Amino acid sequence: MNSKTEEDPVWEITDIVARARAAQQAIADYTQEQTDDLCAAVAWAVARPDRAESLAKLAVDEGGFGNYADKVTKINKRVLGALADMRATRTVGVVEEDPARGLVKIAKPVGVVAALIPTTGPDATPPMKALFALKGRNAIVVAPHPRTAETTAAVVASMREACEQVGAPADLVQVIERPSLAKTQELMRRADLVVATGGAGMVKAAYSSGTPAFGVGVGNAVHVVDETADLDDAATAIVAAKTFDWATSCLADNAIVVADSVYEDLLDRLVARGGHRCDTREKVALQQRMWSDGSHIPTLEVIAKSAREIAGKAGFDIGEDRTFLMVEEEGVGPEHPFSGEKLCVVLAVYRYRGGIDSAVKLVNDITDYQGLGHTCGIHTSDDAHVEALALGTRTARVLVNQNLNEGAGSPRNGLPFTLSLSCGTWGGNITTENVNARHFVNLTWVSRPIEPHPVSEEELFARHWARHGR
Repeated sequence: MNSKTEEDPVWEITDIVARARAAQQAIADYTQEQTDDLCAAVAWAVARPDRAESLAKLAVDEGGFGNYADKVTKINKRVLGALADMRATRTVGVVEEDPARGLVKIAKPVGVVAALIPTTGPDATPPMKALFALKGRNAIVVAPHPRTAETTAAVVASMREACEQVGAPADLVQVIERPSLAKTQELMRRADLVVATGGAGMVKAAYSSGTPAFGVGVGNAVHVVDETADLDDAATAIVAAKTFDWATSCLADNAIVVADSVYEDLLDRLVARGGHRCDTREKVALQQRMWSDGSHIPTLEVIAKSAREIAGKAGFDIGEDRTFLMVEEEGVGPEHPFSGEKLCVVLAVYRYRGGIDSAVKLVNDITDYQGLGHTCGIHTSDDAHVEALALGTRTARVLVNQNLNEGAGSPRNGLPFTLSLSCGTWGGNITTENVNARHFVNLTWVSRPIEPHPVSEEELFARHWARHGR
């Protein structure tokens, strides 16, 4: 289409990006205080109780994923957690000095950020990315998922009001109101940085756009419980992560790997906390319903739904007090789909024998199938087991005696708050970090001369010469 109408993706995105660039230039010289005031305004506009509640309700009503109460909690904790994280982060002017090396680092904006939003996170994900972008004095354009575009547009409207409240241009935060694949592709092409949270296809498209991009990997978090664990604490943590917002988070436990000696004891505690232990017949029925189309991805009708609804679709009943389903599993891979990411309140349960090395192998088998580079955790009182898991797995995050959702940042740990969890080259990403405000600035390195400290050949090659000669 060549005519310049609103239905022309190129024209529409060209206009949006032009306005974003103008808005970004208007704050390019903001001080750190002005920048922080802008971020505070945007955070409060979304996280204040009345707004968070209305956004959570809209997200559930429109998308059909998760539940109201947990979405309110997610918006509040993620947004306020990110804002608290960023308070000590300098993103304006000189941000680091190293006199011994003669180095000074100066932070500068990256420009216009394109933010791709998943359908399971239309409420909390946009403000998280907007806060990171604005902290770096950037503009951001949000590309929502078509299924939940209304929710994302409502979030952006709140953030635009907040920008104007503190005298900043509203166009610092924009949204594609009638999203399409063509528009998103054009946005990625024209932006300076892409941040993609969502499925593998979305992330691949971001990396293929020709624009620098931060992406995430496939989630399939695995939680080890060894023979030294506090089983009550472990069970509480597993249930909290698995049932929160009906497992919309990629961090929610997808599988637990439990030492044989505490296996039954832990499962009893999980049942006491709302779990339903599926029998063989129920497991078969559940598998047939969850993967009815032959795909390795669960059918949409079970994603982020309640345990009773999922069980009902599979043809069996569970009690009203049951909040998640447990499926005992031994195999891994395509023939055993419960070993993959399920995006719902269904938990695969594995038993391991033979010590921590057996648990590490099982974690690797599971994440090699799906979830490579993402996250694993362990409940233990043995530091050697923590070390074995951390050294032996290809995961970006290893959570120790925590709820796995805390991998996205928590008051109880030092991980940056985020909703973009990168997985390194293992998961097809450029970093293993929790994507945060530090990733939304360019750094100019100023280098001054220092007193040289040359290293002799003797120092460099002494060990090699001693072993192999000169």
